[in-house]
Formats: sequence, structure tokens, C-alpha cells
Amino acid sequence: MSDASQGPGAVSAGQFDFDVAIIGAGAAGLAAAIFTKQMNPRVRVALLEGARRPGAKILVSGGSRCNVTNTVVAEADFNGGRPTIIRRVLRAFPVPATVEFFRKIGVPLHEEPGGKLFPDTNRSRDVLEALLREVERLGVELKSGYRVLDVTHLGDAFQIATSQRALTARAVVLATGGLSLPKTGSDGAGYGMAQRLGHTIVPTTPALVPLVFETSQVGGTTHELSGVAQHVRLDVRIDGNVAERISGSLLWTHFGISGPAALDASRHWLRARLEGREAQMTVCLCPDELFDSLDARWMA
Repeated sequence: MSDASQGPGAVSAGQFDFDVAIIGAGAAGLAAAIFTKQMNPRVRVALLEGARRPGAKILVSGGSRCNVTNTVVAEADFNGGRPTIIRRVLRAFPVPATVEFFRKIGVPLHEEPGGKLFPDTNRSRDVLEALLREVERLGVELKSGYRVLDVTHLGDAFQIATSQRALTARAVVLATGGLSLPKTGSDGAGYGMAQRLGHTIVPTTPALVPLVFETSQVGGTTHELSGVAQHVRLDVRIDGNVAERISGSLLWTHFGISGPAALDASRHWLRARLEGREAQMTVCLCPDELFDSLDARWMA
């Protein structure tokens, strides 16, 4: 979130179009709008969304069922941010508060294996529609089809250039998403806006993606195993040292590996490659077995 400072050409508070303009009406933007209005109903909040219909990524999340959260969420589950910041966020809005929030807006959740919490209806559309109803109830102005082109300082405000018209706001929240799914609006435009406003941008790399074997590694064994899932432990070695140990389900595919374990390992593998460091990965196919018990079982 950016807050403009005093300077030449300052605009008085009464001249702002909005107190808070949130760019991007995905999950983060919708939540930011709702909580801002809940904290202060008098604040004028606008949600600016480039697409005609908001929340495209919500609809495809969790296999169109929307895995809202998990029963246990810890700072160690997150990568890329400072642990102290993540810890403060989780303490301010713990899992029970999340479950209660969704219950209040009409989306009761149920637990599934692995501690995953899904809506009782198993429909991601119900999650999106509930968030949109709450946005409307609180008086947030949702402006669909307003693609934000740039954000610039305007004295003690921000000027927001959109595909429709220019707007001003006292504060701006960038909730544009990353580069994960351009057709939903997550096309990386927010990175450029943040950089032009003076923020430092960490070089981007794919994360939570399947890993593709080199052509020479793809052979009969890979094709024979395609579609097989199993519990494994992946060790990601960076410059010869084990940087991450990840346990979970691995899915063999005709092109490489996928599944939760591979997806979680991908960010570490790809970040190391981006930085020019030596990266290796080993897999333990029987992570919960001791050698003696495994040897006895195979001999039997």
C-alpha cells in the first residue's frame, strides 16, 4: 500500500475521488476492500478491475472448488517474505478468524484430508459471489473494465490513469497479482507500477509449477510411471548443501514431475537457477521407512 506525501500541487482531501483505490479485484483486492470498509465505513473505497468480471483466479483455484485455507497455517508455510512480517499477519488473522469470516458471509467450510478447508458446496463460484455481495453491502465501488495503466504521485494524492478516465485517491493498494496467469489479469503490470513509485522489485521466477525433465531424461520409465502418485521426500541441494527438504505427494508425468511436493520445490530450484547457482534434486521414495524394515519387507 502506498501513501502519498505532501508536496507541490497538493490536493485537499475533499477533492479526492476516493480515499482508497485498490487496483485488482481478485482475492487480495476483494479482501482489502472488505476489511478497509469494516474498519472505517466512512472511507470511500474503489476497486478497479481491468476485466469485465472479477475473481477469475478464484474460480479456477482448488480445481474449481477453492481450497480457502488450512486448519494449520504457520509462517514456515510461506516463502519469499520476512518471517516476522508473515508472523504478524497470521497472528492478526488466524485460521479461526478466517473460518468465522467466511461463515458470516454465507460460506461455511468443511475439512478434508490434509487439513484443507473447502466451502461446503465445493464451488469456488460461491466463494466469489459471497465476497462480491459483501463488497456491495459495505458500499465499495467496484469498477469493472477499468484497466489501470499507471499510478503517479499528485502532491498528497495519487493520480490513477485507467482505460476509462483518470481518478485520484489518497492511498493506493496494488493487488494486481504476479505473472502467474496473464489471461486473468495477472500479467505483471503491477510490478512496473510499483517500480515507478520507487519500490524495489525482486527478479521474478516461476513458482508452484511442475518440473520438466530435459529431453534426454524423458524415456520409457517416465512414460510408464505417468499418472502414478506417491508420498516422497525431495531434497533440494543448492551449491552442494541441502537447502530445503519437502515431503508430500509427487505425481509422475510424461514430461517430468508434478504434485504438491514438486510444486513446492519448484520455487527453490528455479530461484537458484535464476541466480546462477548449482542446483540438484534427489528424491527419497520411501521417506518413512528405515533401511532394516524396508529390506525385510522387500526380502519377504
